[in-house]
Amino acid sequence: MSETERICGQMQSAFSGGAWHGPALLELLAGVGVSQAAARPIPGGHTIWEIVLHLAATQMLLLRRLDGDATGLTPEEDWRPMPGATEENWQSTLQTLNEREEELRHAVLGYAEERLTAPLIEGGSSSYNNFHGHVQHTLYHSGQISLLKKASTA
Repeated sequence: MSETERICGQMQSAFSGGAWHGPALLELLAGVGVSQAAARPIPGGHTIWEIVLHLAATQMLLLRRLDGDATGLTPEEDWRPMPGATEENWQSTLQTLNEREEELRHAVLGYAEERLTAPLIEGGSSSYNNFHGHVQHTLYHSGQISLLKKASTA
Protein backbone atom coordinates (compact mmCIF):
# COMPACT_ATOMS: atom_id res chain seq x y z
CA MET A 1 0.00 0.00 0.00
CA SER A 2 1.35 3.43 -0.91
CA GLU A 3 1.66 6.32 1.51
CA THR A 4 -1.03 8.32 -0.30
CA GLU A 5 -3.35 5.30 -0.04
CA ARG A 6 -2.68 5.17 3.72
CA ILE A 7 -3.37 8.90 4.04
CA CYS A 8 -6.61 8.48 2.07
CA GLY A 9 -7.55 5.66 4.41
CA GLN A 10 -7.14 7.98 7.37
CA MET A 11 -9.15 10.67 5.61
CA GLN A 12 -11.90 8.13 4.91
CA SER A 13 -11.95 6.86 8.50
CA ALA A 14 -12.14 10.34 10.00
CA PHE A 15 -14.80 11.50 7.56
CA SER A 16 -17.03 8.51 6.85
CA GLY A 17 -16.47 5.83 9.44
CA GLY A 18 -14.27 3.18 10.89
CA ALA A 19 -12.20 5.62 12.93
CA TRP A 20 -10.32 4.14 15.86
CA HIS A 21 -11.49 6.83 18.28
CA GLY A 22 -15.24 6.47 17.66
CA PRO A 23 -17.82 8.09 15.40
CA ALA A 24 -16.54 9.83 12.29
CA LEU A 25 -17.87 13.15 11.02
CA LEU A 26 -20.63 11.73 8.82
CA GLU A 27 -21.66 9.30 11.54
CA LEU A 28 -22.08 12.24 13.89
CA LEU A 29 -24.01 14.24 11.31
CA ALA A 30 -26.40 11.37 10.55
CA GLY A 31 -29.83 12.31 11.82
CA VAL A 32 -28.92 15.94 12.53
CA GLY A 33 -31.84 17.98 11.25
CA VAL A 34 -32.10 21.62 10.36
CA SER A 35 -33.12 22.82 13.82
CA GLN A 36 -30.34 20.91 15.59
CA ALA A 37 -27.78 22.02 12.98
CA ALA A 38 -28.78 25.66 13.46
CA ALA A 39 -29.09 25.50 17.26
CA ARG A 40 -26.64 27.50 19.36
CA PRO A 41 -26.71 25.68 22.71
CA ILE A 42 -23.52 27.39 23.86
CA PRO A 43 -23.93 31.18 23.84
CA GLY A 44 -21.22 32.72 21.68
CA GLY A 45 -20.21 29.31 20.35
CA HIS A 46 -20.56 27.97 16.84
CA THR A 47 -23.46 25.92 15.60
CA ILE A 48 -23.08 22.49 14.02
CA TRP A 49 -23.99 24.13 10.71
CA GLU A 50 -21.30 26.78 11.05
CA ILE A 51 -18.72 24.10 11.79
CA VAL A 52 -19.77 22.11 8.73
CA LEU A 53 -19.47 25.26 6.59
CA HIS A 54 -16.00 25.85 8.09
CA LEU A 55 -14.93 22.28 7.30
CA ALA A 56 -16.11 22.72 3.70
CA ALA A 57 -14.13 25.97 3.50
CA THR A 58 -10.95 24.31 4.68
CA GLN A 59 -11.48 21.50 2.19
CA MET A 60 -11.65 24.22 -0.48
CA LEU A 61 -8.44 25.74 0.90
CA LEU A 62 -6.57 22.46 0.60
CA LEU A 63 -7.92 21.93 -2.93
CA ARG A 64 -6.67 25.42 -3.81
CA ARG A 65 -3.25 24.57 -2.42
CA LEU A 66 -3.18 21.39 -4.48
CA ASP A 67 -3.80 23.59 -7.53
CA GLY A 68 -0.83 25.77 -6.55
CA ASP A 69 -2.94 28.65 -5.24
CA ALA A 70 -1.43 29.95 -2.00
CA THR A 71 -4.36 32.29 -1.32
CA GLY A 72 -5.61 31.82 2.21
CA LEU A 73 -9.20 31.91 3.30
CA THR A 74 -10.77 35.27 3.96
CA PRO A 75 -12.58 35.56 7.29
CA GLU A 76 -15.86 35.43 5.35
CA GLU A 77 -14.82 32.17 3.65
CA ASP A 78 -13.39 30.60 6.80
CA TRP A 79 -16.46 31.07 9.02
CA ARG A 80 -19.39 31.73 6.72
CA PRO A 81 -22.70 32.65 8.28
CA MET A 82 -25.41 30.04 8.03
CA PRO A 83 -27.88 30.45 5.20
CA GLY A 84 -31.59 30.43 5.97
CA ALA A 85 -32.46 27.44 8.15
CA THR A 86 -34.25 25.31 5.57
CA GLU A 87 -33.97 21.62 4.82
CA GLU A 88 -32.85 22.45 1.29
CA ASN A 89 -30.00 24.67 2.53
CA TRP A 90 -28.89 22.11 5.12
CA GLN A 91 -28.85 19.31 2.55
CA SER A 92 -26.95 21.55 0.13
CA THR A 93 -24.33 22.24 2.82
CA LEU A 94 -23.93 18.52 3.50
CA GLN A 95 -23.70 17.78 -0.22
CA THR A 96 -20.93 20.36 -0.65
CA LEU A 97 -19.04 18.84 2.29
CA ASN A 98 -19.30 15.35 0.80
CA GLU A 99 -18.36 16.41 -2.72
CA ARG A 100 -15.31 18.36 -1.61
CA GLU A 101 -14.09 15.52 0.57
CA GLU A 102 -14.43 13.10 -2.33
CA GLU A 103 -12.56 15.51 -4.61
CA LEU A 104 -9.86 15.95 -1.99
CA ARG A 105 -9.38 12.21 -1.45
CA HIS A 106 -9.16 11.69 -5.20
CA ALA A 107 -6.51 14.44 -5.46
CA VAL A 108 -4.46 13.02 -2.58
CA LEU A 109 -4.65 9.52 -4.02
CA GLY A 110 -3.21 10.83 -7.30
CA TYR A 111 -0.55 12.94 -5.59
CA ALA A 112 3.05 12.07 -6.39
CA GLU A 113 4.53 10.41 -3.31
CA GLU A 114 7.98 11.84 -3.95
CA ARG A 115 6.44 15.28 -3.36
CA LEU A 116 5.00 14.48 0.08
CA THR A 117 7.96 15.96 1.95
CA ALA A 118 8.07 19.12 -0.18
CA PRO A 119 6.05 22.21 0.71
CA LEU A 120 2.55 22.05 -0.71
CA ILE A 121 2.75 25.77 -1.47
CA GLU A 122 5.82 27.95 -1.52
CA GLY A 123 6.88 28.79 2.02
CA GLY A 124 4.33 26.43 3.53
CA SER A 125 4.49 23.12 5.31
CA SER A 126 4.87 19.80 3.54
CA SER A 127 2.09 18.13 1.62
CA TYR A 128 2.29 15.31 4.14
CA ASN A 129 1.62 17.73 7.01
CA ASN A 130 -1.23 19.39 5.11
CA PHE A 131 -2.91 16.06 4.38
CA HIS A 132 -2.57 14.77 7.93
CA GLY A 133 -3.55 18.19 9.24
CA HIS A 134 -6.79 17.85 7.30
CA VAL A 135 -7.52 14.57 9.08
CA GLN A 136 -6.71 16.13 12.47
CA HIS A 137 -8.89 19.15 11.70
CA THR A 138 -11.82 16.92 10.75
CA LEU A 139 -11.49 14.97 13.99
CA TYR A 140 -11.14 18.11 16.12
CA HIS A 141 -14.36 19.58 14.79
CA SER A 142 -16.10 16.20 14.93
CA GLY A 143 -15.51 16.28 18.68
CA GLN A 144 -17.10 19.72 18.85
CA ILE A 145 -20.08 18.50 16.87
CA SER A 146 -20.49 15.57 19.24
CA LEU A 147 -20.63 17.93 22.21
CA LEU A 148 -23.00 20.34 20.45
CA LYS A 149 -25.35 17.46 19.65
CA LYS A 150 -25.47 16.51 23.32
CA ALA A 151 -25.88 20.13 24.42
CA SER A 152 -28.71 20.77 21.95
CA THR A 153 -30.75 17.83 23.23
CA ALA A 154 -30.16 18.49 26.93
